[in-house]
Amino acid sequence: MSSVKKKVLWEDREVLFDLPFEYLKLRSGEKIFDRIELIEDTRGNSGVKGRMVVTNLRIIWHSVTSPRINLSIGFNCVISTSTKLVKSGLRGSKQALYVLAGYKGSRYEFIFTNLAPNCVRHYATVCAVHKAYAGSRMYRDLKLRGPIVHNKQLRVLPLEKICLHETGIWNLSSESGSLGTMIISNVRVVWYSDVNEAFNVSLPYITIESITIRDSKFGDALVIVVRPTSGGYVLGFRADPHDRLHPLLEELQTLHQAYTDKPVFGVEIKWNNEESREAPDDIEELEEIGEPRGEMGPTIYLASQLAQGPEDLDVQPVYSSYLGLAIEPLKDGVTLKALFEVQTMS
Repeated sequence: MSSVKKKVLWEDREVLFDLPFEYLKLRSGEKIFDRIELIEDTRGNSGVKGRMVVTNLRIIWHSVTSPRINLSIGFNCVISTSTKLVKSGLRGSKQALYVLAGYKGSRYEFIFTNLAPNCVRHYATVCAVHKAYAGSRMYRDLKLRGPIVHNKQLRVLPLEKICLHETGIWNLSSESGSLGTMIISNVRVVWYSDVNEAFNVSLPYITIESITIRDSKFGDALVIVVRPTSGGYVLGFRADPHDRLHPLLEELQTLHQAYTDKPVFGVEIKWNNEESREAPDDIEELEEIGEPRGEMGPTIYLASQLAQGPEDLDVQPVYSSYLGLAIEPLKDGVTLKALFEVQTMS
């Protein structure tokens, strides 16, 4: 795996197929919420027994007999989840998990069938983790002019710990600069204007590429460079008095490095007792069999996904009072009752 790939958070932001084993290993801060056996990738690998691993960043599926056949679906790419009545290559007609994802301008449909009788654990896990992921974006996404401060108080995130509270910090984005306050925590850097707290920025460490001191028209300035994947902004700050700037830089660089070594992504799940999950800390026991087909090389599965027309992807599930579930709309003249009736020959 390239050093660039290791540093940049990609696991939650890409949809990849048939990856080398290195890309299936958990990155620092990534943790497994559930591992479910006997899962079939019905759309792309019908008839193949597989395993689903759900982490705080993505859904991993791989063939049990040939792990080089695999998928990695980042939760940031997931558009929706629902259930769908499908025909499994191993179990016939069953309710399956349907995942719609978008990546690089394309949409992908995934259908995962649990081969265990009457088991919906894979659906419950994916939906719960996706919801937790969507609700914790402040840990990972840069936010400008957001509702992050109220009455001069930072809205602290559940896993956040305040490390520094610095007043007299000028934001150099305007001609004259704006006086404000910088709050530095274990997960991000926040600055807000003392005059208008709605003028603010929240910079998670995961979005920051570098923190340095550079010369500017205001003199030495603390410069924070944001990764291109998060907007590519360059933000400058000045401290009063000036001699506070270098100690502030050292603190920020130390906290940034500490976060890089052990990131906090903010995705947390608490299962009910009856839904307790037992999952390993890693998937190291998975051994690659055969030669990988390439990081993002073309595959039959990928080709079948891209070959779909827009009309196939925009079909929205509908609620069925007959089943009490969301299902794919039935074709004209077809009823659920007819589908479930056992046909006999006289």
